[in-house]
Amino acid sequence: MGKHYSKEVKLEAIQLFREGKTHREISETLGIRDAQRTKKWIRAYREKGVEGFQKTRKKGLGGRPPKKENAKAYLARLEMENTLLKKFHTELRKLGLAQRNIGRSTPTEANSR
Repeated sequence: MGKHYSKEVKLEAIQLFREGKTHREISETLGIRDAQRTKKWIRAYREKGVEGFQKTRKKGLGGRPPKKENAKAYLARLEMENTLLKKFHTELRKLGLAQRNIGRSTPTEANSR
């Protein structure tokens, strides 16, 4: 398993690189086993800045994998959502018409004046 280096060590490596040190010199100065690691740090710093040093979770590691939904269950879920949305739309339309007093078959006393 590889050794993990602090953000400060990585920033120090970048500073040394800016001063003209080679990757090998940087690794010897900071006690880094692999000189190629400094190349990765510099690339990450150029692409994302200091945020490039934050740990990221690799896909597929940890946690429960997402459930695969078969086609039949997927269609059933979409049909249910569609039905609910149609009902919701109908209720919203009725509410909107009622608020504007539209769609009543019998006139009220307030409307007939």
